[in-house]
Amino acid sequence: MSSPVTTPVYRAVFCDLRTDQVLDVMPLTETKFDDYIGKAGSLSATVPLPEARLAARARAALQPGRTAVWLERDGDIWWGGVLWTCTPSADDKGRLTVRFQAGTFDSYLDHRILSGDMVGTATDQFDIARALVGHAQEQPGGDIGISLGPEMSGVRRDFAYGYSALARVRELLDKLAKLADGFEWRIHCHRDAQGRRVKRLQLGHPRIETGHADIVLDHPGPVVTYSLPTDSTVQANVWVARGESANTDQSQDSVPLTVSVEEPADLAAGWPRLERTSDHSGVKDEATLRSLGLAELARQRRPETIPEITVRLDGRITPALLGARIRLRVHDLWHPDGLDAPYRIVGLAVNPPQRTKAETATLYLEGV
Repeated sequence: MSSPVTTPVYRAVFCDLRTDQVLDVMPLTETKFDDYIGKAGSLSATVPLPEARLAARARAALQPGRTAVWLERDGDIWWGGVLWTCTPSADDKGRLTVRFQAGTFDSYLDHRILSGDMVGTATDQFDIARALVGHAQEQPGGDIGISLGPEMSGVRRDFAYGYSALARVRELLDKLAKLADGFEWRIHCHRDAQGRRVKRLQLGHPRIETGHADIVLDHPGPVVTYSLPTDSTVQANVWVARGESANTDQSQDSVPLTVSVEEPADLAAGWPRLERTSDHSGVKDEATLRSLGLAELARQRRPETIPEITVRLDGRITPALLGARIRLRVHDLWHPDGLDAPYRIVGLAVNPPQRTKAETATLYLEGV
């Protein structure tokens, strides 16, 4: 006799952003959330307010800009971030709800700028990343408890960040990561061995990778739907990167520093010339600008494939697998001989179970 299928329970733990002290715990409806490597994730959900006491609790706990949200699924942490918007509303029958939206903890770094100059030479790029986050947390009121690890990349760089540029910490981290031989970063939320909630700066060179054995996903099978688009509109074999003028002579016109890099092997192999550009504010050094151009060119040399699959959650897929490898096997009319290809999970969006819909996750993949 098969065991009954249990519906997972989602709930939100609302905490003070700076101290992580629990403010309240509430059930949610209409929950949707996602997380990614390389960009901030989001959470949107509704708290029903059927009576005055619950409304008062929600009004006290849901404070945009100063409340942290930890999303639990059957007691495990599946998402963590900052509550940014809160919208109470009533329908035509007088039923009251409050809808809120939150961004993963890295979204907080979009709201922080440097409070002073930072300069260094021959510094491991992971140490630079930690120094940026550490600088943000050292300022009064700026510590939200992001923990920093000891990992090193082996890539050393000189750096100089000026307060006068008013650059956001998130922007500086992203620019550093996108240099040639760069890295990936995210804020990983989980419980430690003592059961404490942790938000940790996770760094990976050249990529964040988790897990050991590939997870095999089949269609037909656990893969409900798939989409494998190929896009050459973003392809390039010539890249022109533009920075800022290094001219200090005000009597002369300021011309932005421009560097062009190309991949001659592609042109020799018969590809047409495909050119793209990028702007890099604050960059006045030619070597740095060339490194940025080469990194962009390496990412865009071939048509971009953006695989996306939707799977039933069967216990194997959790947000902790961001960076993990899977093997996607498809056998259908488009793949009559079968597709068997490795990918890495770089994004995940979860739709919790609803009354008429099963719990599913959409996985965003990258070829490996």
